[in-house]
Amino acid sequence: MAPPLDVVLANNLWVIICGLLVFIMTISVGFLEVGELGADMEISLLKTMLITGSAILFMAFIGFNTAFAPTINGIIGDPSYNGFFLGGFSSDANQLLTGAWWSTAGQGLTTGTYFLFETAFASVTLALVGVVVLRKMKLQAFIAYSMVYFILIWNLPAAWIWNPQGWLARMGMADFAGGLVVHGAAGAAGLGIVLQIWREEQKRGRIESVQVPYKLNSGWLTLSILLLWIGWFGFNPGSVLAFNNSATTVVLTTFLAAASSFLSIMYFRYRMIKKIPDLIYATNGVLMGLIIITPLAGFVSPASAVILGLIGGPLFLAGEKWFSRFKWFSDPVGLFPGHLLGGLFGVLMIALFSQRTFAIASGNPVASGNSPIPDGLLFGGGSAALQQLGIESLGIAAVMATVFILSYLTVRVISTAMHGILNREEL
Repeated sequence: MAPPLDVVLANNLWVIICGLLVFIMTISVGFLEVGELGADMEISLLKTMLITGSAILFMAFIGFNTAFAPTINGIIGDPSYNGFFLGGFSSDANQLLTGAWWSTAGQGLTTGTYFLFETAFASVTLALVGVVVLRKMKLQAFIAYSMVYFILIWNLPAAWIWNPQGWLARMGMADFAGGLVVHGAAGAAGLGIVLQIWREEQKRGRIESVQVPYKLNSGWLTLSILLLWIGWFGFNPGSVLAFNNSATTVVLTTFLAAASSFLSIMYFRYRMIKKIPDLIYATNGVLMGLIIITPLAGFVSPASAVILGLIGGPLFLAGEKWFSRFKWFSDPVGLFPGHLLGGLFGVLMIALFSQRTFAIASGNPVASGNSPIPDGLLFGGGSAALQQLGIESLGIAAVMATVFILSYLTVRVISTAMHGILNREEL
């Protein structure tokens, strides 16, 4: 049964606003590059604008279908569902856009609304991938990669987990707003690309990958974290896909996780160096809290969000130290200790901290025929929570392996066609 008209209008307005906030995050990643690395502003902003344009174009062409249309055997959405370019030049195009999308009929979300929201997620995911290849990958090669990314690579995890017919969704896999679909997958894609970059650097006789140095710009760094933090209030609360009390709760869990992670990293970093930490650690602390809470923001209480945020500080510092041991890639903005590690950690914490009452209210998971995720181990979930942990672990393994392999193979092909993807002008 369709919800009342006023509820439909409120839900669509809410999700559209949240989608626009998420779109802001893509260009904010460019500001983050400028703030942390003193990167050439024109190149960083041009890259994020190209990502946004490519996301809208290729998701409209076919990518939205491959992710969110009724699936083929739970693997990938039907590419021809609803037609190419959201109905193309059909006389029914307007009706297709304004009608409810098949999987969001319960909230009354139109195809146009849902397309805008999910395309923003795809866009910001590739922007995160872009930070680890900054200055090293030819821009032309990155654009070529983005075409495949928005048609297939990003879409498979989305089809498996966020599509009600996806094979992981049917098993009960949960990822509220993208701890795996966005952050973990961005890390896997980044690893696939930097592996090819390292191969090309080795061919040039390097025994270590060229490390991109920090060159902090406090103004741009502050602006970037402000916009990213604001954008996250579209990212997480918007994933409720409805304007209701649960969306308000998700605002609180998002805020509390970020704030507690910020305080946590400042405390532990101060204990390490015996002086006030740099602004970059304050930024990473906020981001780590936001990343960790992303996959379970609608499944946990505000108190649990604080605990998860407090873990975020030492987790980032430990991850930063561990990843810094590897010299075959450069990760100055912290994609791997932040987004990769934080995203996967948050997904696993679903099996410990989730509470059914919050999960039911948030309307997740959306998998048809599935019961809401069970209470976590810390809330008496017992064997059901252990089973959930197994499902989440399986999902992590499947998504990470698939995205890594597809990304690596894609850039190998691009490298062959372009005689290398390494940007020689910057190194």
